[in-house]
Amino acid sequence: MRTLQRFAAVAAALLATTVITPVAAAPTACPSVNGNWTAPGPFAVTSAATGTGHTLFRPTNLGTLGCAKHPVLLWANGALGTVAAYTPLLTHFASHGFLVAAGEGQSGSGQPLLAGLDHLTAENARPGSVYAGKVDLDRVGATGHSLGGGAAIGAGADPRVDTVAPLFGGPFNNPGNLRGPAFFTAGQHDLVVGSPVVWSQYARAGQVPAVFGELRGAGHLASFDLRGPVTAWFRWQLMADGQARGLFSGQNCEYCGAGAGTPWSKFERNAKAEATATQ
Repeated sequence: MRTLQRFAAVAAALLATTVITPVAAAPTACPSVNGNWTAPGPFAVTSAATGTGHTLFRPTNLGTLGCAKHPVLLWANGALGTVAAYTPLLTHFASHGFLVAAGEGQSGSGQPLLAGLDHLTAENARPGSVYAGKVDLDRVGATGHSLGGGAAIGAGADPRVDTVAPLFGGPFNNPGNLRGPAFFTAGQHDLVVGSPVVWSQYARAGQVPAVFGELRGAGHLASFDLRGPVTAWFRWQLMADGQARGLFSGQNCEYCGAGAGTPWSKFERNAKAEATATQ
């Protein structure tokens, strides 16, 4: 109850701010997965702690399979969560061609996520680093679960972050500060961060194209069940993957209407997302 009261208090304080034009994704040569977003991607994955508060998950052989550079995903854990608890999800993202910088602590602030981006920025420029020249610093997304989902929204206020996808995210930062497209996800049966709380964050992100999806039958701990939709979102936003785009965009987007063939009990797009659906 105390947690829910805190969510409600913080949500009431959120205010909409500046209108920012989102950054468009560049085409990518990374391999298509033919729409099978829930299955592991084509890359073997390596992970290692940096010693500076982050664990990096990456394709083992960077710059291969047509991907000269790899987009970045910044990750934040849920309250009391650890990187180990989310390793299957983070490995999944990396197998689809992303470099994942996962914070090892817990925070509702976006700063730990941005510290991960700072680390990869330095490694990209360091001669002899396995990451040298392989990090696509122009294509950056932020995500996280619960408390970490709220942190991802905070990171999304930074101009280096192009898009966010908080998973069952708490209302710890202002969605009105986001600078690029956002995908808000809720659980139909989430008793920690209720679907109305997530929807209110989506409603406050009117300055950017935003999408809201309520995962059918899901409770608060079902973050791994979002691996397919969230992978598709980032493949579209950061790799310009046309197959992924069709799930969210277009006059007949596959997720729209939250039909029986989709994972959603509710799905909607805001006015900016609708306006750009045919572009």
